[in-house]
Amino acid sequence: MKTSSMSGFDPKKSNPQKIGFLLINNFTMISFASAIDPLRMANQLSSQELYQWIVFSENGKPVKSSDGIKVSADASLDNGINDGTNKTIHLDTLIVVGGVNITHSYTKGQLSWLKQLDRKGIQLGAVCTGAYVLAAAGLLDNREFSAHWECIPSINENFPKANNNNHLYSLSKDRLTSSGGIVPLDMMLALIHQQYGSELVAAISDMFICDRVRSEADYQRVPMRHSIGNMQPKLVELVSLMENNLEEPIHLDELANYVNVSRRQLERLFQKYLHCTPSRYYLKLRLARARQLLKQTSLSIIEIATACGFVSTPHFSKCYRDYMGMPPREERLNSQTNFGGKQSAITSNKSANKNIHKKKKISNKTKKSMPSKKSDVAQHEPSYGSIEVKR
Repeated sequence: MKTSSMSGFDPKKSNPQKIGFLLINNFTMISFASAIDPLRMANQLSSQELYQWIVFSENGKPVKSSDGIKVSADASLDNGINDGTNKTIHLDTLIVVGGVNITHSYTKGQLSWLKQLDRKGIQLGAVCTGAYVLAAAGLLDNREFSAHWECIPSINENFPKANNNNHLYSLSKDRLTSSGGIVPLDMMLALIHQQYGSELVAAISDMFICDRVRSEADYQRVPMRHSIGNMQPKLVELVSLMENNLEEPIHLDELANYVNVSRRQLERLFQKYLHCTPSRYYLKLRLARARQLLKQTSLSIIEIATACGFVSTPHFSKCYRDYMGMPPREERLNSQTNFGGKQSAITSNKSANKNIHKKKKISNKTKKSMPSKKSDVAQHEPSYGSIEVKR
C-alpha cells in the first residue's frame, strides 16, 4: 500500500503543511487512515495542495499493521530526517501511530529520533497508543495528553510526569494527541479548522458522512472493569446500576441493598477506588449524560433536566454550572457554533426527521417545497475543488 502525496509536488506553489507519520510495528490501521484521509480530502475539495504526508519507518521498509496489512514507507530514520537521497525532508508535524502491544513495539532509535525532532521545534503528535512512545521519550513530561484508554494505566505507571486528561484528543501549540479508533478524524478536522476554517471542515465532514465533529473537551468512555480491574465486582455492579438509572436515581441505601453491602462499605469502595463519594459520582454521571444530550440533541433544557433525574431546571442549571463551569444554555450555544454551526444543523435535521416520521402524511404544500430534481440537491453538496481556501 502506497500512501505518499509527495510525487508531483511543485515547490513553486505555496508551501503545504507537511505532516509525517511514524508507523510503529502493529500500528492500528483505522487510526492511521482516520488521520490521513482528512488531509487528502482537504486537498481534493480545495483543489490546492494544502497538505503533504510522509510515512516514516525506522529502516524505510514497509511496516505491518495489527491487521496484517503492510504499508510502504517514504523515508527512514537512518540519518536524521532523510528520504534515502541525502535530502532533508522538512516537517511541520510528526505523528506517532501506535497500536497493539505498544510497550514492546518501539525502539530506542525511534525515541532518539523523536527527541531530535522536538529539539528542532517540530510539532509532535500521536494517535491510538502512540502517546506511550512520546511518553517513553520524555516528550509528554508535565504536559496533558490523550491516548487510547487501554494503555493509559501503563503510561501512568511508567511515566508519572505525563498528565493524562482522558479527553478524546488534545491540541496545543507543539503537541496533538488522540485516543484510538476513529477519533483521529475528529482531531485532524479540528486541526484543519484552526488552519483553514469551518467551511472546509463542514465539506470534509459531509464527504465522510460524519454527522458530528467531536470536541477536544469531550471525554472518552473508559470501561469500569478496565479502570479498576476485576477485583471489585461489587463496585462495578454499583456503577452499572447508576448508569442504568439516571432518569430516576436510586437512593444510596437501596443501591447498597441491591449488591448486598452496607452503606458504609459502599462509601468506602467509592472513596478508595474512585476518589469521591457515591453521591458525587452519581451526580457526575447524570451531568455527563446531560452534556451529551445538550450537544447531540435538540431536546429542551427542561426535558434534559428531567431525563437526567433533576427535580427542577434551576437545580439542574446550578449543578451543571458548578461542575462544568458554564450554564447548560451556554454549553448548547458553544456546541452549535463549533465548526461553522454544523452541530446545530445536524440536531435540527434529526429533530425534523423525527417529526416527519411521526406523521402518516406529508402535506401537499410540504411536497411542493421539496427539491423535485436531483440537480437541485447536488448543487448544494461539496464537490472536487468546490471550497475556496485563502492561504
